[in-house]
Amino acid sequence: MSIYLDSNATTPLRPEVWEAMGRVEFGPDMIRNPSSTHKAGLAAKRAMRAARERLAGALGAAPEEVLFTGGGSEAINLALKGAVWAAEGARTHVISTQVEHHAGVHALEWLETQGVEATLVPVDPTGRVDPEAVRAAFRPNTGLVSVMYVNNEVGTIQPVEEIGAVCREKGVPFHVDAVQAFGKLPVDVNRVQCDLLSCSAHKLGGPKGVGALYVRKGTALAPLVHGGPQEHHLRAGTENVQGIVGFGEAVRLALEEQEQNWAKWVELREELYRLPKELDAVRCNSHPDLTVPNCVNATFMYCDGMTLSTNLSSKGIYVSTGSACTAGDMNPSHVLTAMGLSDRAAHGAIRFSMNWATTREELTQTVDLTKQLVERLRLITMPEDIGKCGDDCPCYVTG
Repeated sequence: MSIYLDSNATTPLRPEVWEAMGRVEFGPDMIRNPSSTHKAGLAAKRAMRAARERLAGALGAAPEEVLFTGGGSEAINLALKGAVWAAEGARTHVISTQVEHHAGVHALEWLETQGVEATLVPVDPTGRVDPEAVRAAFRPNTGLVSVMYVNNEVGTIQPVEEIGAVCREKGVPFHVDAVQAFGKLPVDVNRVQCDLLSCSAHKLGGPKGVGALYVRKGTALAPLVHGGPQEHHLRAGTENVQGIVGFGEAVRLALEEQEQNWAKWVELREELYRLPKELDAVRCNSHPDLTVPNCVNATFMYCDGMTLSTNLSSKGIYVSTGSACTAGDMNPSHVLTAMGLSDRAAHGAIRFSMNWATTREELTQTVDLTKQLVERLRLITMPEDIGKCGDDCPCYVTG
C-alpha cells in the first residue's frame, strides 16, 4: 500500500506531461538550444513560445510578461531582490507577512543584511492577514509588498485582491507568491492587481526545476543572473525547454480539471474532518472556509507530529509535518506559531494535502490508521485530562 498525501510539497509528474516532454526531447527535430538560429533551435523556440502563451493565457497576462525560471524559489527571489534593486531613490522598505514560504522569508532576511527594512504583518488565528494592517505598515520609503496567495502549510487563502487594491492606491509594486494557488483556483493578475507573480510547475503535475515569474509591463526589475539575453534579459542562461513544455502541458490539464478537482477535494476533505470528530484533542488549523480544500492541517495534542508522520510512512502513507523545505528542522513551524499556536501544538501538527488522483478509499485508510497510531502514541504521554483542553488552553495557544 502506498498513499501519497504530501502534494503541497510536490505532485506526481502526470503521464501526459511526461509524454509531452518526451516528444520535445526525442522528437524528429531533436530540439536543442532555443537561442540557436538553425532548424532545431527554432523548433525549440516555437515549443517554448507555445508554453509561454498557455501560461500567460491562464494568468490573464501577455506572453511577453511571462519569464521562465529554475523554480518557484528562484521566481520569488527574483521578484523580491530584483524589485528592491531596481527601485528608484530610497525605497528600501518591504512589507510582507509572518507566514510566507521560506523562499520569501530568507530572501527578505538576506535583503535586511544589505540595508533593506522589512515589516512582517501579523495574521489572525486562521492565518489570514488583514488588508488594513498592510495599509498601516506603509512608509514613505516602501518599495514593495509581497504576500502569498495560498499558504503552503495550512492552505489559507489571503485577501490578495484587497491588498492589491491598497498597493495600486499607494503606487507601490505588489508581488504575489502564487506557487500553491496556481492550478488550484483561478489566478488573474489583473483582478489581483499585482505587478509580479511567481508560480511553479511541480505543484500542479509538472516537472521539478522550472517555474515562472509574471512581470507586468513597465515594472522595474533587476536580474539575479547576468549573461545572455534570455527571458527578456532578466534570467540569463539556456532555457530548460523540456521542462517548460512540461509546465505548459501541466497548466493545460490543471485548468481543464480545476473546477472538478475543487469539488472533489471539498467532498473528500470530509473524511479528514473525521479526525477531530472521532479523536479527542485534535484541532484543524486550516481556515474553515477560506482555504484550498486539498489541504488540511491538524494538530494532534499530546502526540509528536514527526513521530506520527514516521509511523504513517512505515505503513506507506506519506504526509508532512509542515513545509518540505524545512524537513528535519526541530523548530516549530513559523506559520503555526504566527497563528498563535504554542510550540507544543505546532510540534503536534500534520499536513494532509491531496492531488487530482486522491481517492476516498485512500483517505478512509489514512484516517483509520491515523486514529490507531495516535491512540497508541498517546499511551506514552497522555495526561489524565486529555480532551478537556479548551480552544484557549495554554497547551494549544500562546499568550
